Amino acid sequence: MKLISWNVNGMRAVLGKGLLDIIDDMDADILCFQETKAQPEQLVDFDWPEGYEVFWHSAVKKGYSGTGVLSRQKPLKVWNGLDIPEHDQEGRVQNLEFDSFILVNVYTPNAQHGLARLDYRLAWDEAFRHHVCKLQQQKPVLFCGDLNVAHQEIDLARPKDNAKNPGFSPEERASFTQLVDAGFIDTFREFEQGGGHYSWWSYRAGARARNVGWRIDYCCISPELRPKLEKAFIMPDVMGSDHCPVGVQLGL
Repeated sequence: MKLISWNVNGMRAVLGKGLLDIIDDMDADILCFQETKAQPEQLVDFDWPEGYEVFWHSAVKKGYSGTGVLSRQKPLKVWNGLDIPEHDQEGRVQNLEFDSFILVNVYTPNAQHGLARLDYRLAWDEAFRHHVCKLQQQKPVLFCGDLNVAHQEIDLARPKDNAKNPGFSPEERASFTQLVDAGFIDTFREFEQGGGHYSWWSYRAGARARNVGWRIDYCCISPELRPKLEKAFIMPDVMGSDHCPVGVQLGL
């Protein structure tokens, strides 16, 4: 099973940049999208590739946040959110149960400039951690998406310059450590221990061309899925967003 996750920074915008052809080239069994910025009715007229079940979860606020999943396998069950009203207004979590695992597609809130939303972000992180841990009691979990945090210094090009910035604050990093310590595996680091591998780049100052980036997009799995993990990868050559896709190959 090949799964790919991508923050598209606007589904309608990336559709205009050749997304459907990119999906064909990826040949993934499951595609998870974040920051779709669209309501479901704005996406129905597109000719989505044959063979995929399509699921959208939009924010109440139009043109903001949102997630989506395309799956070749029909899920046993699909539901949205964390079942916490204050966290479920922005279309940030999709849950899909399959035979051998539960998939959670997630777009974590940004702490924002000056860490203005840090308290909310940390409350969100705690709720999300409880959510995936509870699901893990039922079946192994694979969660993927834009987690909006670079965990370690190796996960961004300029750690010293960003030590107190959103996405690399000590509080957010510690929160992600709690998530990993709860029993989840950062799949990319199972295969690659070196630096220079990023999934997001600022649009400013040619950051992507110079590879001045951050690794803030993840695929994480329960330990029970580790024996099935064959590959984890980042696709920096895929354009269309300020993020690039990340993914995993599992022997499922």
